[in-house]
Amino acid sequence: MVRVLISPSYGSTETRRHWADTIDRQVDFSVPRHDRLLTSEQREQLRSLHPEGRARFWGATPAHDRKFADVATGDVVLFTGQGQVRAIGEVGAIFRNRDLADALWPPRPDAPSWHTVYSLLDVVPSGITYEELNASIGYRAAHNFPGQMVLRGDKARSVLEDFMIVPGATNPPASAPAVAGSADPVRIAALEELRTHRTGYRRSRRLIVVDRREARLVREYRQFLADRGLTASRFFCPAGISDMYVEHTGEPEVIEAKSAADHGHVRQALAQLLDYAPHSPASAHTLTALFPEAPDPDDIALLHRYGIDCVHQEPESGFRRVPASRERRALMREVWSEKPAAAAAG
Repeated sequence: MVRVLISPSYGSTETRRHWADTIDRQVDFSVPRHDRLLTSEQREQLRSLHPEGRARFWGATPAHDRKFADVATGDVVLFTGQGQVRAIGEVGAIFRNRDLADALWPPRPDAPSWHTVYSLLDVVPSGITYEELNASIGYRAAHNFPGQMVLRGDKARSVLEDFMIVPGATNPPASAPAVAGSADPVRIAALEELRTHRTGYRRSRRLIVVDRREARLVREYRQFLADRGLTASRFFCPAGISDMYVEHTGEPEVIEAKSAADHGHVRQALAQLLDYAPHSPASAHTLTALFPEAPDPDDIALLHRYGIDCVHQEPESGFRRVPASRERRALMREVWSEKPAAAAAG
């Protein structure tokens, strides 16, 4: 199970300087002044993860050695400061090297070295508030994360699930070109695997972080479904990672959430649903676009034209479904379920 590190990064002049030196900018670890400080094993670890010879770095002092004993590549870091998670990163290489740490972050005469050094495979801006993070891990609302933390087990799982964070180590590799008879590389994303303010996300076996507002909408709808005895999961496929996948009464449903209900977001939801549908683990019976408020009638009609239901939040009832006609859905279902054509062998 992936761990979640919480690392203060903006509370003092020192950490702000460290951020500017090794997060805002990449460090060239191949230059002699850094390379000579690395062991052969550390050098190989960095080169294998950062073949371009540059990376962003962060660290921890000896006071946190026990916490960091099992931290590994693929763990997630939440960089906190000024009442929010400023950024989310994914751990790359990690090792202890006081000489390198002191070169990257020269300590004050009376201060400890940041001798646990780790590189970052990716860093993505965030806007998660302390209030949201505290609610996710069960802390009091006023907790302000004054020191380094490493979350494990249920607390880590809750953060990853609530904010839809998926590190690159979890993503399946990009599939090779299909050959005749090859199986579609699709699998359900178990919640314990999900290692995510953005409209879309990047895909390249890198860290995926979903728009904070979108993640909140998914979280609330997932609870809405759970209250009705339904469990929402996700699935990995060549097209990406679905927001939600629900199997109920033999009628699988693929759901795509958006953080807003304007025309652009409706079109994005439509396109992504049509992209995911052929890869549904079981042939999709329903495609649903989920929004925080009702789209314009013309945009709902656009979804219905393709047999796609619209679900939106309502203050009193929670969520309201505006379904496509049964006839249109049946007409379009064959189109949704058509698997991408396999390339001819040879």
